[in-house]
Amino acid sequence: MNADDTNAPTLVRAATRLPAQDLERARRFYSEKLGLDPVDERPGGLLYRCGGAEFVLFRSTGASPGTFTQMALEVEDLEAAVAELKRRGVVFEEVDAPGFRTRGGIAEIEGNYPSKGARGERGAWFHDSEGNLLGMGEPVF
Repeated sequence: MNADDTNAPTLVRAATRLPAQDLERARRFYSEKLGLDPVDERPGGLLYRCGGAEFVLFRSTGASPGTFTQMALEVEDLEAAVAELKRRGVVFEEVDAPGFRTRGGIAEIEGNYPSKGARGERGAWFHDSEGNLLGMGEPVF
């Protein structure tokens, strides 16, 4: 939206919505594997808050193809986070594509957004219990 557009709605924040075919299974995954519990719920939906952002798991008959990152979480120590999640049974994706390869589930990514002040990023990806592809990243300064 153009800043000059006086008819544009005032946007407050963005929030992610992730589909879950089995909401209770998803609740267990997010609690047991990621250590996250909903801060609120309504019929068919679980609201989570994480680092000043929020996301919702919602009951859906549809499913994500799991072929792209649907939500990313930033961590301070990616190696420690990956090791802990592996200990909890999370399986990380291994990718071997031109210019992009994971080793032990972690990729070194060149470049970053200038506003973040980092020279790069390290990333890792895994699927939740519902097939949603989640990413974890750590800025490299």
